[in-house]
Amino acid sequence: MKKTRIIIGIAVLSATFFAFNQANDRYFEIAKNLDIFATLFKEVNANYVDEINPTQVINVGINAMLESLDPYTNYIAEDDIEDYRTMTTGQYAGIGAVIGRKGNKNIILMPYEGFPAHISGLKIGDEILAIDGKDMKDKNTNDISKLLKGQAGTKFKIKISRFGQKDPQEIEITRQKIKIENIPYQGMINNEVGYFHLTDFTVNASKDVRDAIIKLKEQGAKKIIFDLRDNPGGLLTEAINIANLFIPKDKEVVSTKSKVADWNKSYLALNNPLDLTIPIIVLTSDHSASAAEIVSGVIQDYDRGILVGEKTFGKGLVQATKPLSYNAQLKVTTAKYYIPSGRCIQAIDYSKKKEDGSATRIADSLRREFKTKNGRKVFDGAGVSPDVKVVKGDFAAITVSLIQKNHIFDYATEYAFNHPKIAPAKEFQLTDAEYLEFTKWLAGKDYDYKTKVETELEDLIDNSKKEKYYDGIKDQIESLKQKIYHNKESDLQKFKSEIIEMLEGEIVTRYYLQKGGVEASFDNDEDIKAALDLFKDDARFKKILTETTASGK
Repeated sequence: MKKTRIIIGIAVLSATFFAFNQANDRYFEIAKNLDIFATLFKEVNANYVDEINPTQVINVGINAMLESLDPYTNYIAEDDIEDYRTMTTGQYAGIGAVIGRKGNKNIILMPYEGFPAHISGLKIGDEILAIDGKDMKDKNTNDISKLLKGQAGTKFKIKISRFGQKDPQEIEITRQKIKIENIPYQGMINNEVGYFHLTDFTVNASKDVRDAIIKLKEQGAKKIIFDLRDNPGGLLTEAINIANLFIPKDKEVVSTKSKVADWNKSYLALNNPLDLTIPIIVLTSDHSASAAEIVSGVIQDYDRGILVGEKTFGKGLVQATKPLSYNAQLKVTTAKYYIPSGRCIQAIDYSKKKEDGSATRIADSLRREFKTKNGRKVFDGAGVSPDVKVVKGDFAAITVSLIQKNHIFDYATEYAFNHPKIAPAKEFQLTDAEYLEFTKWLAGKDYDYKTKVETELEDLIDNSKKEKYYDGIKDQIESLKQKIYHNKESDLQKFKSEIIEMLEGEIVTRYYLQKGGVEASFDNDEDIKAALDLFKDDARFKKILTETTASGK
């Protein structure tokens, strides 16, 4: 017995010594490499042929180091803290407008209703010429955005050029606190289906969702379309609270697992739900990520609603912010999250890199099967797959060209100048005569393009010449070329319906801003049409929630 205790004691001491040595070895490696970095920088700073900017050079080193881990572990310098706070809180002081570059001009793309830009009379399409007398022609949108922001209550003058006005005009604007809405639109699509679009998970997102659902039900909503498309995520707490609105109290929403014990947590629904019975359809896209995937995944795992659209992005990682010296911060990936079925939807394995440094996607053969509450099969490792997949066709090359060359944007601005009023957003339609006017307006404007078939034919010609087959098939190729090469006037008629769809959406925003643009899209939105068709078929709706066919592989 005594001998056994001695052996056990020796084993424990050996394990402790080994672990101690391992820890010492790791600390030595850290200290050694930090010392190398410091001495290297010292020598570069002292001996490099030109003067170097210490902050710039060190930032490059920091960012390169973090980029080797994953895209979500980031260094936030003191100068960038305000932008980070804006991203997480949705709050800043400024004018409340989206600006962007169109061609070589800085343009007002969208003034938010009720905020200084809108109140002062700025319109979509206005070109920003100067701010407080400083020329903005060669400034990028980031520089202009910083100038537009400032302390609430401060004033500045903005000089703009507007279509239809010969001379520029100067407008004085008073900055105010801006709260970017988590839900830019909510409303009734028809007599019984309510709709709302959640674009972010910033502070109070869960309250905004609760309020939206309550208002929609007051307006007569008996079914809800919850739009999470293109939502990049945000605060984990808001995702938990939003999921809690639809599932019973004390049910697990999400759990996190990490190498650090403190980050291993399980998050439960702590509050009584808002509604456990109203039929819900969640719209997802391949840009729905992170917190948006938690909410959609929870609704799917508890069979609380049906997901319609596209497979989500596949970000199953959790970040936390840690303070650094000199008011800088580190946003660092601390854990992976797992939704109630037990699956982690992370699609990319950043721990395994290819030779070129790029990360690898998790192979289909490694994805595991899980079950929803009703026993439906779901899989991990590649985002959240919709229960009803909507396949959307690509726009024609001519439509893409008209958008990229800003012709649809510019025509909408001109149209609004010539038409003081239009029908409500849901009812507005361009007439055939108005579309004809648009095609005439395009005369002489650059919007040339290559169709996909034309590009493939050019590849065929190149390859046939390289492989010396061209002379034998030259006549057939020339005949095919005549048949497929596009005619712009013909394409304007062939793809009239989708071009009109883009025109109507753009024109409506000139009168009804962001909310009008959403309403104008209802008739042409393939995901919404699929959701409405599903709501009309109760038997199919119930069958999807109970059948055990696989989703997501």
